[in-house]
Amino acid sequence: MALFALTYASAADDTNDSSGLLTYRSTVSEVRVTFFATDENNHPAATLTKSDFAVVDGELVVRNFRSFTHSDETSLDVVALVDLSESVAPRFRVAMGAVLQLVAREQSIPDDNIAVLSFGGTFGGMRPAILCSSGCRASDSVSRLLAVKSSGTTPLFDALIFGANFISHHRRAGARPVIILFSDGNDTISLHSPREALEAVVAGGALIYSVDMGTSENQTSGSTFLRQVSDATGGRYFFLRSSPNDGAATVLNAVLEDLRASYVVTYDLPSHRAGFHALRLLPTHNLNLTFHSRNGYYYEPSVR
Repeated sequence: MALFALTYASAADDTNDSSGLLTYRSTVSEVRVTFFATDENNHPAATLTKSDFAVVDGELVVRNFRSFTHSDETSLDVVALVDLSESVAPRFRVAMGAVLQLVAREQSIPDDNIAVLSFGGTFGGMRPAILCSSGCRASDSVSRLLAVKSSGTTPLFDALIFGANFISHHRRAGARPVIILFSDGNDTISLHSPREALEAVVAGGALIYSVDMGTSENQTSGSTFLRQVSDATGGRYFFLRSSPNDGAATVLNAVLEDLRASYVVTYDLPSHRAGFHALRLLPTHNLNLTFHSRNGYYYEPSVR
């Protein structure tokens, strides 16, 4: 979920202001983590207290929090990122049906907060493409979505970077950025590596809900990657069912339930080491709880 370090440069300024008083500036460094928890039945936990979990930041256990509140995010920015490559052809129409249902069924999400991007296929070729970025419910946009066909190679890692950049530039204040990725998890031609793709989506701050378009629910390298990218961002993994209506409803309902069950915790930055800081939330009492958040954050000290 949304996680970042807020840092403020500091120094004591020994010059006088216009009143003749010395001016001082203080240092504040804070980590902010948005998360939710699910129970043994994979349902969001409705009520949590700050004693129900501990944060493991790097090798340090954090229990002393600055604040703990319900998330103030009340709406969603949703990007459907759809694999149109040859490898998903057997499940392509089911996936596109799910995308159309996703766009049409939830009227609580403003039309401007929904976009559909694609990779592979005939529309964008080897480069990720924007099928619609607003007005996706309009008749011409729906016609465009119905007209796409599956073919060609799979630049999945490039598409994840493209999607992370897209939603970071289009996110709205108070809205949670979510990427719903429809793919079998296999990449055949990306210029970027899986590590670069994971770094980009973690840094971008959007949750990724993966919908596996593979032909089998058995664990494959593709499904493993989809689970990995969802876990890294604090989202969830689903397998695409045969009914597009049921598939779209299941995923979007999960996103909305997670939004309502989310909390925000803040704490002092435990280490000023530059670079990536790994992060986990662990239960302290109810061991059946599973906590979902981004798996780390990047910290860069202020340069003076």
